[in-house]
Amino acid sequence: MAGSKLDPIDRHILAELQADGRMTNVELAKRVGISAPPCLRRVRTLEEAGYIKGYHADIDARELGFEVQVFAMVRLQSQAEADLSAFEERCRNWPLVRECHMLNGEIDFILKCVAPDLSSFQSFLTGELLKAENVATVKTSLVIRCAKDQPGVPFDVLEARLARSA
Repeated sequence: MAGSKLDPIDRHILAELQADGRMTNVELAKRVGISAPPCLRRVRTLEEAGYIKGYHADIDARELGFEVQVFAMVRLQSQAEADLSAFEERCRNWPLVRECHMLNGEIDFILKCVAPDLSSFQSFLTGELLKAENVATVKTSLVIRCAKDQPGVPFDVLEARLARSA
């Protein structure tokens, strides 16, 4: 199990940083019960090992005028690896596409898009997404409201699994 490679202190550090990535190393060390220098070494090791991919501010898109959020379900004509990779690269270059996930089943990709208004999204949809090479169909769903947006992983679930397997 991937989480078992880390000791409880490392997992506690990750959980604390996931909840608040802006806390000082001194505060983090206090919360996990170790002194600051070894805490900083552990954080650096977790970063280098790829457990911590980065630190980001949680921006409120609507406060910045991005009133529209849409999920676009995309089916491609070809699922050859080169075609899948080409579509993923295209998605990385579209600013309105904030997330792109490959799925199994009838839909090949789901895209999370944001736009200032509906006409901006429609321009993207008709001018870029629908015209993209290899795109067969696109179905869209406009987000009415978000009931939950919690990034990361549930550390309490991880700890319970590790306790059962110990």
